[in-house]
Amino acid sequence: MTDTHAGPPVPPDILKTYPRLAQWLRPLPDGRIAATSGKVDIGQGISHALRLIVAEELGVEPEQVQMRPPGTGFSPDEAVTSGSLSVQHSGQALRFAAAHLREACRARLAQKLGQAPEAVRLEDGFFMLGDVREGYGKLFDGAMGEQAIDPEHLAPRPQASAWRDHPREDVAQKVFGEFRYIQDLAPEGMLLGRVLRPGTLEATFDEAAWAHLRPRLEAIDGVTQVVRDGLLVGVLATSMQALRQAGERAAQRPPWRGSVHMPPAPEIAAWLKSQPLDETLVRNDPAVADLPPAERHFETEIVRGWLQHGSIGLCCALAQWPPGATGAAPRLQVWSHSQGIFNLRRDLALAFGLKAQDVEVCHAEGAGCYGHNGADDVAFDAAWLACHAQGRPVRAQWSRDEEMAHAPLAPAMAVAVRAAVDAQGRLVDWQQHVWSQGHGTRPGRAGTPALLGAWQTAQPAPVAMAVNAPLASGGGSERNAVPPYRCGRLRVRNHRVLAMPLRVSAMRSLGAHVNVLAAESLIDEIAHALGRDPLDYRLAHLAHDERACAVLRKVRAMADAWPRDAGASAVGRGLGFARYKNTGAWCAVMAEVGIEQHARVHQIWIAADVGRVVHADGARNQIEGGAVQAVSWTLVEASRFDSGGVCSKDWTSSPILRFTEAPAVEVELLDNPLQPSLGAGECSAGPTAAALANAIHDALGIRPRALPFDADQLMRAAQAQPG
Repeated sequence: MTDTHAGPPVPPDILKTYPRLAQWLRPLPDGRIAATSGKVDIGQGISHALRLIVAEELGVEPEQVQMRPPGTGFSPDEAVTSGSLSVQHSGQALRFAAAHLREACRARLAQKLGQAPEAVRLEDGFFMLGDVREGYGKLFDGAMGEQAIDPEHLAPRPQASAWRDHPREDVAQKVFGEFRYIQDLAPEGMLLGRVLRPGTLEATFDEAAWAHLRPRLEAIDGVTQVVRDGLLVGVLATSMQALRQAGERAAQRPPWRGSVHMPPAPEIAAWLKSQPLDETLVRNDPAVADLPPAERHFETEIVRGWLQHGSIGLCCALAQWPPGATGAAPRLQVWSHSQGIFNLRRDLALAFGLKAQDVEVCHAEGAGCYGHNGADDVAFDAAWLACHAQGRPVRAQWSRDEEMAHAPLAPAMAVAVRAAVDAQGRLVDWQQHVWSQGHGTRPGRAGTPALLGAWQTAQPAPVAMAVNAPLASGGGSERNAVPPYRCGRLRVRNHRVLAMPLRVSAMRSLGAHVNVLAAESLIDEIAHALGRDPLDYRLAHLAHDERACAVLRKVRAMADAWPRDAGASAVGRGLGFARYKNTGAWCAVMAEVGIEQHARVHQIWIAADVGRVVHADGARNQIEGGAVQAVSWTLVEASRFDSGGVCSKDWTSSPILRFTEAPAVEVELLDNPLQPSLGAGECSAGPTAAALANAIHDALGIRPRALPFDADQLMRAAQAQPG
C-alpha cells in the first residue's frame, strides 16, 4: 500500500539545536563520508540503518559512509536511544543533512564551471559535468560545513529505498566472536574493579561485620585496594578471579542490614491500589451527540508483576581520571554502553561535583537491553573506583547476581477496562484505568543524579521516585492506554503509584505491553459475546484508519495461508493490534498456541506498517525480537523476592523463554515510501501479548488475567470459570 497524499518532509526539532551541516556529516579526503548521530547502537543495528539513509541521499555505496560511535565531545545531544525513535528522529535529521550536502556540492561544482546546478548529474557518488568529475571530499570545505541545513533540499522519494536489503557488516563478526565489545577494551595499566552493595534501597551498614570482612578482602591474591564510601565497598584487583572471591566472601557475612517487603503475586493489584497515588486524567472525550443507550457491559482486569531485564551480556564500563596539569580541573573519561550518553554525562558530573564539560562519555557497544538496565550504574561504579586508581583506567563489570539483583525492574501493573455496546454491538463507552509505578528513573532528568551508587555513598543523593514521560512523548504507564477504536465516550485515567520498595524504570514498550493486552483482550471478548468475527469487529471500529485496517487484513491473509497445527490437545489462534504510542508503527499479530502441559506458541504472524522502510531485514528482526520477548514476558517471566530484595538471580530462579521454545515468526512489512519512517523495535510487544491471550481463549475457552500465563495460572483461570 502506498499513500500518495503524504505532505512534504518535516524537519525534526533536533535540527533547530544542531543546524550546521558539519555537526552531522563531513566528507573525508579518502572519499568516505563521516556521519555523526547521537543515537547509539545497542545491537538493533541503528548505525547500519542510518548509514543506509545517508548513502541513499548522497548516491554513494553504503560502505563509503562511516558512522562514528557517539561521544559527548562531538555528537549531537539526542537524549536517550529509546522509544523506537532513532530512525524517526536521527534518521530524518541525517536525511535532511545528506540532501543539503548533495545539493550544496552540486551547486559548488556548477558555480566553478559557470553552469546551472541542473546541468550537474550525480553518478556513483561523483558529480559530473562535461569532462569534470569530482567527489564530495574535493567539493566540501569548512565554509560549507558551517552552512545551516536547508530543509528545502529534501524531496519525497516515491520509490522504495535502493538499499533496504543491504546486509549488515557486523552480524558475521558478532556470530563468530570477532566483534569488539566494551568488555574487550583493555588500555595499558588497566585495573579491574567491583562494587559490593546491599540489595535494597533502604539499608544500614554493620560496622562489626565490616571490620571482619575488610581484612578478608584485602588478603585475596590479586586484590590491590579495598575502599569504602557509605554503603559502597569497592575492590580493585588485577584478575576477575580475585573479584569473584571478593563477592563470595562478602556474601558469607554481608555488612549490610535492612529488609524490604514485596507483595506476593496474588496481592499485587491490591498492593498497587493501596499505595499513595498520583492520579492523572489521560483522556476524557465526552459522549458524542445522539449516543445510543448501552445494552451490554463488559470488563476485565490484567495484572503483571515486576520483571527483570536479565541481559545475556553483563553490564560493563571503563573509566579513567587522567592526570592533568597542576591546578587544572579534574576530568573524567568514561566508556559505556549506556542508551543515553549525554544523560549519563550530566549525572556523573552531578555525582562527582564536576562541570558537564569536564566529563566525556564515549559509547562502546555492549549488551543491549531495550530499557533502563544497569549500564549507567556500572559507569558510576567504574568512575568511583577509578577515583582511587591514581590515574589508571578501571574496568568494572557486574556479575550475573548483580545484574539480576541491582538493575531496575519493570514496574508491576494492573489495568482495568470497562466497555459498553449498544443494540447493534457498537462501542458506546470505554473506560481504562491504569495502576502502576512510574516507568522512568533514567539519569539526566532531575536535579540530582539518578545513579544507584550515588544513592549509596556516605553523602547520598536522594532516591528518585519513578516518573512517567510526558504523554506527548509517548507516556510511561499510560502508554497505549488510549485505545485506537472509535467509541461513543472515552475516559482513561492513570494512577501512578508513589511507592518504590525496589527501583523500577523503563523496559521495552513500557506500559504498552499491559495496556494493549488488556484492551485487546476485552475487544476479543466483546466480539465473541456478540457472535462477531474478532477481525471484522475491529475493522468496523477502525474505519477511520486505513493503515490500521491494512495491517489487520494482511495478517489475516498470512495466517490463513497456514493450516492449524493439530499436534497438541488444544490449539487456538488469537489476534492483537495496536499503533505503538498511537503515533508510531501500526502492528497486527496473529498467534497460534497449543496447550499441552503449558501454553506453547507454534507460530506468530506479524504485519507492520513502519512507513518508509530503511532496512527491511533490520526492521523485521526488531519486530520479531520484540514479539519473542513479549512471549517470554507473557507466558514465562516473573521476578521473585525475599526480605533481602530480588532473589531470582540466575536462569533457574528467573526463567525466560528458551531457544527450544521460541516460535516461528513471519513478518511482513507494508512499505509506504512517501510516508516518514517509523520505529520498529517496540511496536510488536503489546499486540503479541494480546494475540497469545486470545489464542489461549480460542483453545481453552478461558481468559487468564494474571501474568505470566503459565500452567498454574491457566489452571486457576479454568477453576474460576463459571459452571
